[in-house]
Amino acid sequence: MSLSMKIAHKLERLMAMDDAAWARHANPWSGWTRMPILPLFALSVWSRVWIGWWCVVPIIALILWTYWNPRAFAEPVSTDNWMSKVTFGERVWLNTAAHPIPVHHQRMASRLGILAGLGLLPLAWGLWVLHPWAVLLGMFMTVVAKLWQMDRMVWIYDDMKTRVPEYAAWLR
Repeated sequence: MSLSMKIAHKLERLMAMDDAAWARHANPWSGWTRMPILPLFALSVWSRVWIGWWCVVPIIALILWTYWNPRAFAEPVSTDNWMSKVTFGERVWLNTAAHPIPVHHQRMASRLGILAGLGLLPLAWGLWVLHPWAVLLGMFMTVVAKLWQMDRMVWIYDDMKTRVPEYAAWLR
């Protein structure tokens, strides 16, 4: 199991994702409203310059939103859209022990996850020393790699739904 997959499994357990949460998380609103979390987190950390320790309030709010988000929206009427398929691909990727995915998908998804994680290094350093270009570079690296990984998740789902009837049933 790759490092990025181990991290993903730990995050899934931390988020307490059950079938009901996954079904609600397939709502495109859930996925799209998660996209601004990293920039808002960076802004919240940076805001210590302006509001001091009060910056903890938006940081805690973002952490709570990150946890609650997969449960915040109703199950979607239709899942035939890119963002729902991203969610399905994540589930498929996390379920490779039961239904292995093709190696080329495993490698690429893991590499993109690692690349997104590496972007957190300049982001964290930039937030620590208040260097805006490091923050922007780290955020750019992380967001681009994550979007690319999300697109890979759609590809994984589209490949695997023809092999596993359970996965095909998620699409409506």
